Amino acid sequence: MPWYLYLALKQLFPTGRKFPFFTFISVLGVALGVMVLIVVASVMAGFQYDIHRMITDMEGEVTVKGAVIPDVDPVLQTIRATPGVAAATPYVAGPVMIMDGNAPAFPLFYGVDLDSVNQVANLARFVTAGAWEALDDDAIILSSKLALAIGARLGDEVEIYSPLLIEKLKHDEVFLPRAFRVVGILEVGHQQIDSSAIYGTLRAAQEVYGFGPHAVHGVHVRLRPGFDEYAVVAALNRALPPGARAVSWEQNWDEFLWALNLEKTINFFLLLIIVVIAAFSVMSSLLISVVRKTREIGLLGALGASTRHVALCFCAQAFLIGVGGTVLGFGAGFLILALRNDIVHGLARLLGREQTLSDIYQFSNLPSHPLPRDLIVTAVLAIAISTLAGLLPAWRAARLKPVEALRSE
Repeated sequence: MPWYLYLALKQLFPTGRKFPFFTFISVLGVALGVMVLIVVASVMAGFQYDIHRMITDMEGEVTVKGAVIPDVDPVLQTIRATPGVAAATPYVAGPVMIMDGNAPAFPLFYGVDLDSVNQVANLARFVTAGAWEALDDDAIILSSKLALAIGARLGDEVEIYSPLLIEKLKHDEVFLPRAFRVVGILEVGHQQIDSSAIYGTLRAAQEVYGFGPHAVHGVHVRLRPGFDEYAVVAALNRALPPGARAVSWEQNWDEFLWALNLEKTINFFLLLIIVVIAAFSVMSSLLISVVRKTREIGLLGALGASTRHVALCFCAQAFLIGVGGTVLGFGAGFLILALRNDIVHGLARLLGREQTLSDIYQFSNLPSHPLPRDLIVTAVLAIAISTLAGLLPAWRAARLKPVEALRSE
């Protein structure tokens, strides 16, 4: 080991002494910054990961949609013949008004084809009360918060009003609401869907919207494992008739994902300031060390040490502080991620803000999905910033003249 690295280790961790206070403060500052960066980056990535899993479980990886597809059969044939497509199911989806007694709400009505939906989506796993198998043309499944808002329970009969009602009234026609029986309650863990979704059969949704037996709003597509969704989307768009286009799940939710990525990026750079502040602590500690060890630095020069090696000694100390803080920060960050829901719910109960997480971020629990890219960027930036913080002390030490340093009191 080069002497300047050995000396850097001895100055940070002297033999036979307790852990030095200045070293402890410097390492702790870097560790806290790294810990916060890991927690925030992992939680924000967890939101995106949960959205991906939830959407693909409910809709598949690709959606083919148009204003209205008047005849879905040839479109389905084209989709199923495309390489990479495992299954496809048509759907009708649009806003309606629902009433149970005198409690109105304006959710989205999703009409699904019972013969093919299970090949694409796994909606049955989200049903928390009742049974998905009980769904028929006269029955619906309500999302959990929607059912709570209108006071509907299993077995209740609710009325659904079509948007065509307004158009019919313009022509002095009457369009009566459809009565449906509630046979299930569904909860996916996403606030927006849990508060505004109704699931019924494709035939029932077609009747509510006044569609013919072959008209739909779109088709959900499940891909075979290993196929790239963007390649399949491009192939579908080349083969689909005018008026229908394919989009990936990311394109379908691009506004939400863009906002999430923007928030993640802004938070990352804002919290990086913590590491920068910790770097100033490292710099201050090393500058104090240069002042305290002026005579020792002069002695090194008198013994033949080059200015470069003296500078490397202090840069190595900053590097070692960065590495130690990064390792400690990784450990603390992963510990907090493991306990994140207990910590968040405990604080929420203490402050009386138990609904804040779901109301703002639209998730019932705080997700986490550490990405290797985020971890690598965090580690590299933390170590690099800490090492750069050692440049000024290193430059100050390298400028000391041996004769003047040895005469220092």
